[in-house]
Amino acid sequence: MEKTLSVKNLTINFRTINGQVQAVRDVSFDLHKGETMAIVGESGSGKSVTSRAILGILAKNAIVKGGKIFYDGQDLLKIDEEQFHKIRGDKIAMIFQDPLSSLNPIMRIGKQLTEAMILKNKANRRESRHIFNSTMSKLVHYMNLTNETYPVSNEQKSKDFNKFEYKHLELENAYNKAVSYGEEILTIIENFSFEVEKKSYTNVKRYINDICSSALLTQNNYFVKDISTIRQEVTKIKNDKDAIKTKEFDAILQSCMVIKKELEQALTLEKPNFFSLAYYVTFENEEIPTEDVKELNAITRKALDENFMLEFIERTKKALEISYLEAIEGAKKAILSLKELRQVFSDHLDSSKEVIPMVKKAIHDVEESIDKLDIKRKSKAYVFRSSLTDTIHKFYTVDKTNAKIQSKYDKKKIAYEKIISKGKEPTWNLFPITLWDKEAYKTEIFEIIDSMIIACEKFISMERKDPTKKAIAMVDFFKDNASNIVNKVTKRSAKIKAIKLMEEVGIPEPYKRYKQYPFEFSGGMRQRIVIAIALAANPEILICDEPTTALDVTIQSQILELINKLKEERNLSIIFITHDMGVVANMADRISIMYAGKIVETGTSDDIFYNPKHPYTWALLSSMPDLDTKEKLFSIPGTPPNMINPPVGDAFAARNKYAMKIDFEKQPPFFKVSDSHYAATWLLHPDAPKVEMPKALLDRITRLKTEAGGTVNGRE
Repeated sequence: MEKTLSVKNLTINFRTINGQVQAVRDVSFDLHKGETMAIVGESGSGKSVTSRAILGILAKNAIVKGGKIFYDGQDLLKIDEEQFHKIRGDKIAMIFQDPLSSLNPIMRIGKQLTEAMILKNKANRRESRHIFNSTMSKLVHYMNLTNETYPVSNEQKSKDFNKFEYKHLELENAYNKAVSYGEEILTIIENFSFEVEKKSYTNVKRYINDICSSALLTQNNYFVKDISTIRQEVTKIKNDKDAIKTKEFDAILQSCMVIKKELEQALTLEKPNFFSLAYYVTFENEEIPTEDVKELNAITRKALDENFMLEFIERTKKALEISYLEAIEGAKKAILSLKELRQVFSDHLDSSKEVIPMVKKAIHDVEESIDKLDIKRKSKAYVFRSSLTDTIHKFYTVDKTNAKIQSKYDKKKIAYEKIISKGKEPTWNLFPITLWDKEAYKTEIFEIIDSMIIACEKFISMERKDPTKKAIAMVDFFKDNASNIVNKVTKRSAKIKAIKLMEEVGIPEPYKRYKQYPFEFSGGMRQRIVIAIALAANPEILICDEPTTALDVTIQSQILELINKLKEERNLSIIFITHDMGVVANMADRISIMYAGKIVETGTSDDIFYNPKHPYTWALLSSMPDLDTKEKLFSIPGTPPNMINPPVGDAFAARNKYAMKIDFEKQPPFFKVSDSHYAATWLLHPDAPKVEMPKALLDRITRLKTEAGGTVNGRE
């Protein structure tokens, strides 16, 4: 399966007045396309911290001690806030535990839904224009390096491209506006019909005015070309002045149905190729063909290809070749610089004066290995500078940092001992300190260098892609960015989208609810609004951080069903965080059990529910209510460990009645149960005594399996 997100060896601490809390310890997992992965554990196990690290919203006292979070070819722990701004919300969205904490209590729901859409759209349009211009500038630069002579210069060719691209934006923008008005009127008609049907006439006057004021704005040469029918029905509606007084709306409803039919038919029409049409209008100096859209697209595309695009693609192919060869030479240089840096760092470990110049040279050469016309931007070279400089800085300042930590601790210790010497009981605890690991930073520096060498070698040896396909992809890249520029989200279009989202998440009467405040919604409805806000940017990954904890059981079920439905409809990848195993029983594809900052067991839903191996997983499953048994509900004894000074061995050992001596001495590795199932417990060691899961849990699993027609642990 395709990986959407990959977390590797993530380790996060938090600075506190008592020492560093080791919240996440060496956590690794993969999230695949279209799957739901649940992370389950008690409060304080590190679930939410892991999710916040993915979104880049950790608290200021957080220290990322190590690890990587890969998404879309980037390590999210190495990118800056500007880069994160393009990912957070747009690509990775999050639903929090308490919907009230996510909503502004004094702002109407509609504005909270649309505000982010409008602001993000403005930023995206600016970014798309910048990308279009800068990429075109680079392309012309490499076109000029080919030393080919043409009747029309490369600069002029790019100006022509820009010229008809502006026309493209103008044509498509006008079309989008007309479509936007059409979609809005359909929504208004639906709400108007519903209000009349239930004999609630609160908003009918506003609905009628909105229909009359907006219907004629749907006119466009490629949407509603002939507006006469709609104009005629609007006139009828305007002339029916007594309808509101008499509450007789049959005639208006009839006119609305005619308008609705016209708009629905318009929405089914094929969309013109505005890109080729713009070229035709700008340069062919001929009347626009009046044929149907299919023929129009064929004629304009033929003119574009023959008179401009085929030659532009040939020039682009040659420019891409030069850019690629330049990057290959850069990669060869970068490998030499990186190997030299590795050697210098090994030989002059404690001399930053010797190392830093080589670091700068290696960074320069690595950045020269970037293919400047590579539109995917997934190369590790883009984050090499930030990754290496950050780790190098930590390596050379670790002694000073540790000295400060030690000095603070020594002062606290003196104060602590002074209180005790006076025969008093201190009101605060003196916890052991956690010093920065210089050796770990050294290892990480070598890993960054080695990883970059491998990436450069892979790039050099990689099979070349079809140059024509690459050139066409470049043109499509320009078209996509141009479409982003023209895709303006107005208050009107944002409102239409918001109302559709409200309908999608199951909020009745969205047109009316749009203007209400959060306090006018129930807890479940507020959570639906939060889900709608999270979905507004069509994210690829949705992180649900205990989204049902603040809701009653009935509403919990509805929200879970909604999340499942949205996942299927939108092909979302979901990380679902909860402390309740019962919540994820019917929705998770894979489950990771987390305790004291570590994942202790991971597997498919069937693996965890029908064949659990870790005693903590047994405890979680045993604490789930079961209506088919009279057994007393199990509660996990003791409390989670103090993560300022976590246990040396298995963190669950003190609460585990099956714990052995080794559990208190050494952390267990992951033992393989099956290809999809792993558990970190010494009970799986070949030399460990054979321990069965608790009988009550085994009986429950056996019963469930039998009902499903299967077996448990080889038993019928």
